[in-house]
Amino acid sequence: MDVKVKAQDLLSYEGDSLVVNLFEGVKQPGGATGAVDKALSGAIVAAIRRQEFSGKLHERLLLHTFSRLPVLQVLVIGLGKQGEFGVDRIRSASAEALRRLRQAGARRVGSVVHGAGAGGIDATQASAAVTEGALLGLYRFGKYRRATEDGERGLQQLTLLERDRNKIGSLEEGVRLGRILAEATIFARDMVNEPANALTPSELAGRAKKMAGGLGVAFKTLERAEMKRLGMGALLGVAQGSEHPPKLIVVTYRGARGKGRGLRLGLVGKGITFDSGGISIKPSEGMEAMKGDMAGGAAVLAAIKGIAELRLPVNVTAVVPATENLPSGTAQRPGDIVKTMNGKTIEVINTDAEGRLILADALCYACDAGVTHLVDVATLTGACVVALGSVRTGAFTNNRDLMRRVREASEISGEKLWELPLDDEYSEQIKSDYADMKNVGGRKAGAITAAKFLANFVGKTPWVHLDIAGTSQAEKEQGYQPKGATGAMVRTLITLAMGFAGSKQA
Repeated sequence: MDVKVKAQDLLSYEGDSLVVNLFEGVKQPGGATGAVDKALSGAIVAAIRRQEFSGKLHERLLLHTFSRLPVLQVLVIGLGKQGEFGVDRIRSASAEALRRLRQAGARRVGSVVHGAGAGGIDATQASAAVTEGALLGLYRFGKYRRATEDGERGLQQLTLLERDRNKIGSLEEGVRLGRILAEATIFARDMVNEPANALTPSELAGRAKKMAGGLGVAFKTLERAEMKRLGMGALLGVAQGSEHPPKLIVVTYRGARGKGRGLRLGLVGKGITFDSGGISIKPSEGMEAMKGDMAGGAAVLAAIKGIAELRLPVNVTAVVPATENLPSGTAQRPGDIVKTMNGKTIEVINTDAEGRLILADALCYACDAGVTHLVDVATLTGACVVALGSVRTGAFTNNRDLMRRVREASEISGEKLWELPLDDEYSEQIKSDYADMKNVGGRKAGAITAAKFLANFVGKTPWVHLDIAGTSQAEKEQGYQPKGATGAMVRTLITLAMGFAGSKQA
């Protein structure tokens, strides 16, 4: 969908539909909504008096204009209580409004920039949020369907209307930023929604290569022989059950100028393109969702795409260990011991705890590549879903400053997270009688012991681990999150890089 800004009074907009808004509890709308109400002979106020509309968050009032305006319909979207209003509500309101208009058959829509008026939000931030919400909320993965559901037509154009010509440049910059953030997220969503027979480790590497080539950034993959030479026994152990060869995908963006090495941000993402659990096989119910066990890998690849498109003055390396986890005559067994790239050994107690194994070698590789700050993203543990559900991503760290930066980026992006502890006592649960550690620590504190395991492979590098097991998929459509893949943490990672790019601190 095309999103553009136009210096125009919204009452003169000629298209299919017009979007305005209202805060909860407002009885007499002012501003743009008031002007539309007047043009419609008080239809909005009448609906409020009849208690058909109150402005609650995401509440929608669709009115036909009967030629009193150049558009066929006006949609009023509720913004909720004004005291609770923020940028993320702009995203969700934009998404909810446009999905309703798509359902109504609209193809060209004009809209106010939610929040840029009475909401008190900066114009660039507001237009970015409207754009993000629109593109993310209208997302559908229809690649394998012959027709759109219910015969819905696609919405083709969104025009943000602003009378003040002095604001147009700021609004256009917001649209550019919002589009890059949304399209990066959609890039990740598309990969996570792909079936595992289509998105193999080789195909994931191929998409990363095509993306890198289009952006002019460095790309390489390490094959099985190179992994063996480097001592990546944990990654190779997981991969040995599948006929599809593993790939270690490495994409490097160099945006910082100067000869000094400076800050180098490393992003590592779990890339299990299908997870059956291996010999420790999962129950069959719901196993089809395990095509999305590479959501962390998709997130870091999508993030570097957005970072490169924004041309941020920062150096970033994304590393994705990609493989399947399948049972076969060659599969890894419970009780096997593998050696990682940094020489530490792991007793494999449960082959379904494979994500931490492949991440161990990938984290070692990123550290050896010289990154100064490290964030990994993984659909790692069911225990994190039990703890936080699908609302917040679990976060763990060995560095307060980096955690602060990641938290601030998540708040800006609207992707909620919650930090969990990494006390030394948790290491007791992953001690092994036969190796340096074991890959599971029992039922207690499962998300924490998994993170504690990963901490063995980052050394002293400032590091944050993000467990997106609960947030990578949405069970139902809400706001700008569709049912299915969410693209969790893509916008947070890009925003983190933007923060580093604008900071003098390495």
